[in-house]
Amino acid sequence: MWNLEWLVQRISWTDVLDILMVAFLFFWIFYAIRGTRAVPLVRGITALLISLALLTRLIELRAFAWLVAQLLPALLVAIPVLFQPELRRALEQLGRGHLLVLSQRDAERVTGTIQSIVEATGYMAERSIGALIVFERQTGLQEYTETGVLMDAEVTPELITTVFNHHTILHDGAIIVRESRIVAAACVMPLTAAFLADRELGLRHRAAIGITEASDAVAVVVSEERGTISLTHSGRIIRDIDTVRLESILRAFLIPRQRSGQGPLSRIRRAATEPGR
Repeated sequence: MWNLEWLVQRISWTDVLDILMVAFLFFWIFYAIRGTRAVPLVRGITALLISLALLTRLIELRAFAWLVAQLLPALLVAIPVLFQPELRRALEQLGRGHLLVLSQRDAERVTGTIQSIVEATGYMAERSIGALIVFERQTGLQEYTETGVLMDAEVTPELITTVFNHHTILHDGAIIVRESRIVAAACVMPLTAAFLADRELGLRHRAAIGITEASDAVAVVVSEERGTISLTHSGRIIRDIDTVRLESILRAFLIPRQRSGQGPLSRIRRAATEPGR
């Protein structure tokens, strides 16, 4: 009891602030890498550091302790290389923030775009026409836009279904939608290295996951083999959804500020799990 009172008397408000900042830093790091491939790496590095600390502190191994001391700087250099995708995504999230609010006119335009894409997606799913539609958000996709054919066209169901028709040259690739307009078609997306054991995920699905790992984009995929609709975001995939839930999820992502007072994440989870009407 005396030690606790002595400790309380010695702690100042700057010490409390220091502890809270360190705790927030670790919370932010773990929150940024949740659900990613970095989690096993973090576990492995943590287990390695604990093992090294125990070996060097509990047992007097001078040569081994010297070797560990020489290798630690190299480990610090290797960490940014190993966690490059996760660090990039975390810094992008920190820089983006959540300050953008759509005006009423912008919200109506985005709503029209979503309805056109949902209509085209439903049409293509019924006929097993493969498609990949990527929505650019706050992270620019210009480097991927330049890999395709520039269009700068209005988003209409007729245009989307025409682009992904098997008999057109532009069907092999992705459409990128920016500010409610199709900026390019036949764009090449980065492939993810995850989900390699899932044989049902073809190149379109891997490309859809890959672009959402590299940016904050949202992608809609229509499977050519099964005629199903999937949506990817933040390196995750929501599979086998109908057009009603697709529209709800797209609204939650692309119109993040609504007067309902509900956060976008809660609306996305509800839209992804509610049964089709």
